[in-house]
Amino acid sequence: MKILLVLPAAAQLRVTADSPRVPCRKMLRFSVLPLTTVAALTPPQHEVRICDENVQALDLDADVDVVGISFMTALAPRAYEIAAEFRRRGKTVVAGGYHPTLCPREAAEHFDTVVVGEAENSWPKVLADIEARSLRPIYSSCGPADPAAIPQPRRDLTVASARHYATVNAVQAGRGCIHGCRYCSIAAFHGRAYRHRPVESILAELEHVPRCFMFVDDNIIADLDFARDLFRRMIPLKKRWISQCSIRIAEDPELLDLAHRAGCQGLFIGVETLSEENLAAVGKQFNHAADYETRINAIRRAGIGVQAGIIVGMDGDDPGVFERTLRFLDRAGIDAIQLNILTPLPGTPLFEEFDRASRITDRDWSHYDFRHCVIRPARMSAADLQAGADWLYRKYYSPWRIIRRTWRTLWQLGPLFAMIIWRLNWTYRYDNLREGIVGYNPAHHPAQTLPRPEGPLALVAVAVRPRTPMSTQ
Repeated sequence: MKILLVLPAAAQLRVTADSPRVPCRKMLRFSVLPLTTVAALTPPQHEVRICDENVQALDLDADVDVVGISFMTALAPRAYEIAAEFRRRGKTVVAGGYHPTLCPREAAEHFDTVVVGEAENSWPKVLADIEARSLRPIYSSCGPADPAAIPQPRRDLTVASARHYATVNAVQAGRGCIHGCRYCSIAAFHGRAYRHRPVESILAELEHVPRCFMFVDDNIIADLDFARDLFRRMIPLKKRWISQCSIRIAEDPELLDLAHRAGCQGLFIGVETLSEENLAAVGKQFNHAADYETRINAIRRAGIGVQAGIIVGMDGDDPGVFERTLRFLDRAGIDAIQLNILTPLPGTPLFEEFDRASRITDRDWSHYDFRHCVIRPARMSAADLQAGADWLYRKYYSPWRIIRRTWRTLWQLGPLFAMIIWRLNWTYRYDNLREGIVGYNPAHHPAQTLPRPEGPLALVAVAVRPRTPMSTQ
C-alpha cells in the first residue's frame, strides 16, 4: 500500500499551493518525530511518505491508499478537515496522537479508525487489517510499548525539508514523566510512568546522527541512575545537544556536571509560575518557587542555558502577575521563554475540574494552543488575562531585552549558545510582530477592550515540544 503520514498546521502557518512561502520560524521547528517513527514501524512492503503542513503543501489528490494523521488538540479541527477530504476521495484515514487518544469517541466520528495510545503495539495491526478489509473503529494499545522496541526514526524522509527545521535529528531516550501535574497531557497519557530505552540502543543511534541533535524526552532526568549512566557514556562521543527536564537537575551537582560534559548546551525547564499556591494547586510543589533563581544560576554556572516554560492564568494569579513575572525573568538569567495561558486540555484532571465548575468558556479546539484564553480566570477577567499575556510576551521579546540576554549568554555560556539564543529570541519576536501582539498591563490599565487579531492573524502556539509517535500533545 501507499501510505501518507500528515502533520496538520494552523491556517496562519500552513503552506499551501496558493501560499507556498514557508514562514521564517525555523528555530521553532524540531523534527517530525511522530511521523518518522510511525514510518519506521511500517512494514517494508509498504511505501511511506510524510507531509508536514508547516513546511510543505498537502496534496489532497495524492496517489495513496492510507492517510495517517497525528495531531494535538489545537489542530483537531484541521485534522478533521483533512480526514473528510481524503475520505471523500475514497482513502482510508487513521487518527493518532494525544488528542485522538484522550478523545477517541470524538475522533472516531471523523476517521475510519483511531489509534489510542502508543503506535508500536497497534500500527502494524492496523495496516494488516486494512489489507484484510477487517478494520476496527478503534485500536487500543495493550499496555505501554517495550522501550527496546522503539525504532530509530526514518530520517531519510526528512532530507528534502530539513533546511526548514532547527534540527531533524531528534533522539528519544525515554517516554513519559514521573510527575502528575494536573494540566499535563503527558501525565494523562502515560499515567505518571517513565520508561527508557537501553543505553546501548541510544548510543548506537547517536553514532548515526550529526554532532548537534536534540533529545525530545519530556524529562531526560526522570530516572536519575539512567541519566547518569547515559551522560557518562556519552562523554567520549563529544556531541552537542539540548533537551528538557525538571528544574530538580539543579539539586544534583554531579548530574549537572555529567550533562554538561556529555554535551548538553541548553534545557527547557517548566518553571510555570512564581506562586507556591499555584504550584500546589496543579501538583507541582517540587518546583519550590522560592529557590528558582538559585537553581537557575546553578544550571548556568554548569555551562547550560535555560529556556523556561511559563504559565499565566492560574487561580492564584491576579492582574499583577504579568509585571512580577517580567521582573523575575529579567533578574533570573533565563535565555528564552515559552509563555502559555492556562489551558485545560481534554483528558487531563484540570479539564475535568474546570468542566465541573463550568469555567470553560470556549470549546473551539483551535483556540487550545496555549495562546488564547478559553477559561474564566479566578482573580481577573478573561480580557485582562489575554491582554496581560500578550503584553508580557511582547515586552520580554523587545529588542533591547533580546540584545541584553544575548550579551549575557555570550559572556557566560560562549558564542555557540549565544548565537542559538539570538536566533531563537528573534524568531519569537518575528512571531509576535507577524501576529500583531500588543496587549496591555492589566495591573495599570484594567478592563481595557483593545482589539485582538482574529482570522488570519489569530495567534497560534509559538513553540511545540516534539513528543512521542502517534501520541503527541
